[in-house]
Amino acid sequence: MTPRQKTKGMIEDSRVDFLVMGSGIAGLWTALRLADAGKVCVITKKGEVESNTNYAQGGIAAVLSKMDSVDAHIADTITVGGGLSRPQIVRGVVEAGPAMIRALIDVGVRFSYRRGLHTMANLDLGLEGGHSAPRVAHATDLTGQEIETALVTALTTHPNATLLVHHLAIDLLLDRRNGERRCAGAIVFDRYRRVIERIMAPVTILATGGLGQVYRYTTNPAIATGDGVAMAYRAGCRVANMEFVQFHPTRLCAPKAGRFLISEATRGAGGILRNGRGEAFMHRFHPLGDLAPRDVVARAIVSESRRTRSRCAYLDLTHLKPEFLRKRFPNIAARCRELGIDITREPIPVLPAAHYACGGVVTDEQAQTDLPGLWAAGEVASTGLHGANRLASNSLLEAMVFADRAATSARRRHASLARLLPDKPPRVTLPAVGRVVRHRRSWTRLRQTMWTYVGIIRDGAGLRTAVRTLRELHRSAEERFRRLGVNGDTLEYRNATLIGELIAKSALKRRESRGLHERTDYPRTDDQQGTVDTILKRTR
Repeated sequence: MTPRQKTKGMIEDSRVDFLVMGSGIAGLWTALRLADAGKVCVITKKGEVESNTNYAQGGIAAVLSKMDSVDAHIADTITVGGGLSRPQIVRGVVEAGPAMIRALIDVGVRFSYRRGLHTMANLDLGLEGGHSAPRVAHATDLTGQEIETALVTALTTHPNATLLVHHLAIDLLLDRRNGERRCAGAIVFDRYRRVIERIMAPVTILATGGLGQVYRYTTNPAIATGDGVAMAYRAGCRVANMEFVQFHPTRLCAPKAGRFLISEATRGAGGILRNGRGEAFMHRFHPLGDLAPRDVVARAIVSESRRTRSRCAYLDLTHLKPEFLRKRFPNIAARCRELGIDITREPIPVLPAAHYACGGVVTDEQAQTDLPGLWAAGEVASTGLHGANRLASNSLLEAMVFADRAATSARRRHASLARLLPDKPPRVTLPAVGRVVRHRRSWTRLRQTMWTYVGIIRDGAGLRTAVRTLRELHRSAEERFRRLGVNGDTLEYRNATLIGELIAKSALKRRESRGLHERTDYPRTDDQQGTVDTILKRTR
């Protein structure tokens, strides 16, 4: 980065070749791919690098076995996607899978192998819900953490890369000269030094991850407040299919469990879901039983919990060998043991929780958004892969593939975009840096509204109530932003209320049940209406 120039009003300016927002697998891989082509700046909201990638226990899906095939992985993805996945996108992502695994190994990721040589052919492949064959490469049950550690190490040792922690993007910098609109970087808040920065760049990549914090119960980290989607929407980009929020079926349901989830790989290894009466029930909901797609399993758990008047369901692993469980799932076994649960002797209490956004900022096949100079990759983007529901462990695969494409496309476009970048940052009106303010009651109202009316099962009356409430909350959040000034919680709450409103509006607009979106007032799937994406775009 060029040296930051101190300007009046505690605003600092800098300029880089590539600005990457987000430090999960998509952001880090994009940055690594770009670092040889120029100065790269990665901003992340936390001091310690935290992301949804870190929380991914299961692994990354790819066709790596002679017992599997590209066509089978494509078919599984499209089937689970409920008719909304784009076949061309699915094929391209699936075909790139083995190369992505090889790239991660080359950068230092230590996957789990069967006994013998550590070769691609000898990877220990897991089976998860919706998959017709074992194809999930993993690092025991800490895959995300292993990937994150390897990528951060590689990036921070590269001379062209800068990682800025405690940095939260406020909005995109827009260059509106000559009647056109381009992304020229971002306005960023340094939470540690409490300074506003304008970081200019001809190429900006959104890799800001998920939005699970808009819900009362989630598996996502605290930073998952939908910032990237909110910023892109405010800048005029289209967002698509926001109604398709995936609820992971098996979040640990225990006091002090926090956001800890129980990997789907436990069911792939033979785990059985039981209701409060100890009865196995998934065979009554889907032919695949406990390995049904996530939307089916989540709704089945809710249904059985209500029917049996139980607070949760129970994942039973007690029939599996204790040695196997401790070796295959060391993180899960250790966390449960801390909470007084011995997974070798007693079932694990579980409930669904908001987990993954299948919709997001619309991109093309090269990860480019509607806004010139802006790319998006990972959970923040809507690429056409997941459709109405995500196949387990396809998220890290999609993030890698589209991060790779974003880097290739951005490198090709960099020179022409750099010539168009203004010498000085575009003028923007910003509130001053404000004092630290917490909006605990407002967050509670937002999350409870989303959980009650825009959760696993929805209806029109509830969604209309949600839209009215969320619109009110968002207006209030914008007013607080102008009045209280820039601080971390106000910025995140501003974004989260907008995200909640977008999800509710999208859900109200889709008058059918499909994939992750189930409406009791429109219980059937409407193939004429349903195969069309739900698109929202700012009109003012």
